[in-house]
Amino acid sequence: MTSTVLGLSGSLRGESLNTKLLCAAAALAPAGMAIEVTTLHGVPLYDGDVEVQGMPESVTTLAERIAAADAVLIVSPEYNYSLPGVLKNAIDWLSRVKPNPFAGKPLAIMGTSPGRFGTARMQYQLRHALLFTDARVLTKPEVMLGGAGQLFDAAGNLADERTAKLIRSQLDALAAAIAEMHRVKSA
Repeated sequence: MTSTVLGLSGSLRGESLNTKLLCAAAALAPAGMAIEVTTLHGVPLYDGDVEVQGMPESVTTLAERIAAADAVLIVSPEYNYSLPGVLKNAIDWLSRVKPNPFAGKPLAIMGTSPGRFGTARMQYQLRHALLFTDARVLTKPEVMLGGAGQLFDAAGNLADERTAKLIRSQLDALAAAIAEMHRVKSA
């Protein structure tokens, strides 16, 4: 049985290195895992008045895709020592959906940035923002990659074997979390 992982890019930029990292992760997925790459294009700014009128279709569609997946992989840059507004905005919308699409779902985080610290600060803040969602966020291995420009070749493909090995390690841990979730559900 193939497990499905919804991969969310926290960047809207067309040439985003984090979207490229997400695509690299999809290519490195272990046997039995399929990662569907998606972005947060089309999710409007959160507005409680809009929510009262009904959830936007882009939010309900994203929530349905999360709920249908076995796990979630968020790959995001770090902006100004924090998570991108588009990602926080999507989490704010998704936290309002009933039933909660993240509840009990394994979730992994990775990201890259040009700086030496990679996406460490963003990831810690993202973990905090996800507490309310009740997602089962993996703690190890962490994939916080600095020097983003050196990780990819001119065609935008991942060109660093150490990074590929770290990504494979995190995806193996995510596969184990998915297997455990299914074991618990069937018990």
